[in-house]
Amino acid sequence: MRIAIAGATGTVGRHVLAEALKRGHEVVEISRSKGVDVAKLEGLADALKGVDAVIDVTGPSSASVAKAIEYFRTSSSNLLQAGKQAGVRHHVTLSIVGIDKIASGYYAAKLAQEAVVEKSDVPWSILRATQFHEFASQMVGQLSFGPFAMVPKARTQPIAASEVGQALIDLAEKGPGGRVPDLAGPQIEDLGDMARRYLKAINSSKKVFAATLPGKFFKGLRDGLILPEPGATLGKQTYAEWLVGLRN
Repeated sequence: MRIAIAGATGTVGRHVLAEALKRGHEVVEISRSKGVDVAKLEGLADALKGVDAVIDVTGPSSASVAKAIEYFRTSSSNLLQAGKQAGVRHHVTLSIVGIDKIASGYYAAKLAQEAVVEKSDVPWSILRATQFHEFASQMVGQLSFGPFAMVPKARTQPIAASEVGQALIDLAEKGPGGRVPDLAGPQIEDLGDMARRYLKAINSSKKVFAATLPGKFFKGLRDGLILPEPGATLGKQTYAEWLVGLRN
């Protein structure tokens, strides 16, 4: 199968790429570093020639919600339209568990992306996954101030990005399935505790503060709205096991 991966150089994209190659698929990497810009249509038509399935794991570079919504609507529309013209038979999109419950901030942008995909003429699948194991380290990186790091109070059920990559290739191989069961990690974790364990694993002396941040989005994180509902598919790798990999 010839699979195009949009966002092939990202956190999950590199795992999608590795899994596709491992299974012997022919892969087209779609990223700006490869000369293809999905938001501007640059190089997209040529990249999708002969492609059977597209896996979209792209993300905006801007933290602005308005710009994120614009990016997802534009990039998804471009991928779908170019895919239809190229004869792509399956469009697979990665989304996030809980976006319909919170519908605020970045999650509102992902909802807008899903709406574009669901209205498309190209047969599609949408997989919602929980936050990756890297979630805590990303929060620490964004909210560090000298010897301190602040993270929002939250409960999450993190999944290995590698397992998300495997699930996306599974979907590409099976064919269009619409909204498939959500994918989550095996255990519920406290984000503050995750951050502390991460810093310990990398031998950092930063002190972590879990803060009650204002707004609908952060309230949703505290209330566990990003946790999976019954019936979700559960991954195998725990956060503790992922941390061991950082140390080795």
